[in-house]
Amino acid sequence: MNQKLNIAICSYRSAPFGGGQGIFVFELSKALNNLGHNVDVISGPPYPNLNNSIKLIKSPGLNLFSTFNFQERLKIFLEKKNKSADDWYEFISALFGGFPELKTFGNRAQIILKESSYDVVIDNQSLSYGMIEVQKKIPLIEIIHHPITKDYRYEIQFSKGIIQKISKWRWFSFLKMQKRVSLKLKVISSPSHNSKKDIANDFGVLERNISVIPNGIDFKSFTPMQDIKRVPGQIITTASADVPLKGLDFTLHAISRLKIDYPELKLVIIGAPRPGGHTERLIKRLQIDQNILYRSNLTRHEIAVEYAKSNVAIVSSLYEGFGFPVGEAMSCAIPLVATNVASIPEITQSFAELIPAESSDAIELAIRNIFTNPKKNQSRADAGRMHIIENFNWQKIGKLYEDLIYKTIDEFQC
Repeated sequence: MNQKLNIAICSYRSAPFGGGQGIFVFELSKALNNLGHNVDVISGPPYPNLNNSIKLIKSPGLNLFSTFNFQERLKIFLEKKNKSADDWYEFISALFGGFPELKTFGNRAQIILKESSYDVVIDNQSLSYGMIEVQKKIPLIEIIHHPITKDYRYEIQFSKGIIQKISKWRWFSFLKMQKRVSLKLKVISSPSHNSKKDIANDFGVLERNISVIPNGIDFKSFTPMQDIKRVPGQIITTASADVPLKGLDFTLHAISRLKIDYPELKLVIIGAPRPGGHTERLIKRLQIDQNILYRSNLTRHEIAVEYAKSNVAIVSSLYEGFGFPVGEAMSCAIPLVATNVASIPEITQSFAELIPAESSDAIELAIRNIFTNPKKNQSRADAGRMHIIENFNWQKIGKLYEDLIYKTIDEFQC
């Protein structure tokens, strides 16, 4: 089958600058479009940046998580005209500490897709009840980057006190829906063999229903910049605000010790802190305020510039379903220190310094080794870029998705 298809990609939220969802939707839609297919993206807010040839269909979510201020959320809700049952559910659930976007997006997407003529639908990890209804009428591929049970486990592990634990339990209550839905899905794609194993274990999905297609890396944007000089002592990491899964605490503890011997040390964090949150408090307690620089809402080029200025990249995650920061750092040919967990070794192979998770000592030692042997580590980083170009380019990944799409359509029609 080589026919050109009408493809819908669904994404419950697709922030272009925060997290990997917006990146994934942008790149996958572009790759499939470049193969000659018509691609529409159905997304809840925040909405993605897309190529001009790709149509964005906006699902009318409330985007309540653009703020955590009750008055601002109330204003958003009250200003919404012709409120649906999903609007009411979304507001009330968020009010009591839940995360309703997945379920309400699935309901809204189901309505949008009801009268559509798409050949296939790709859903980016909503795992919502609405997708079961979609699957009855249209061939469906569900993307599961990793089971969110892993996020829940670490959030509970690092929670302090029963109130925080109850709050996390309420937030992750959508996991019951995701487990039920995953068992009814016919076709699942995951970006790593480790994620495939974890989905099977945590959700009870049969492994034969899960295909492994890695994510790609935009190696043209994330590229070495020879005209930019590295800033002495600059290190770079990517971390969502106060998310235990990213392991930022361990990097910060390492920085507090390294600054004794390297007083000019600067850690550039791609991301934004939660005002008054755990990370801000830890930085103050460790007295490393002067050593930390936050950079957020950057374009790909601006992120690549920060990599070019840096001497070491750190990925201290406790778990990664795939890990865009790993591939992006390698694509920029910067020496990389990364935790030896989950899917990360699948991406890095031998082209990074792999260390145990949850160890500030290991991070400190790895950084010292790179500072001491810059030429040796740069040679490995240069080889790492070639590894990314050969194995994680979106043209190759798009073709793998195209093959899975044709197979899914064929089996749906049987």
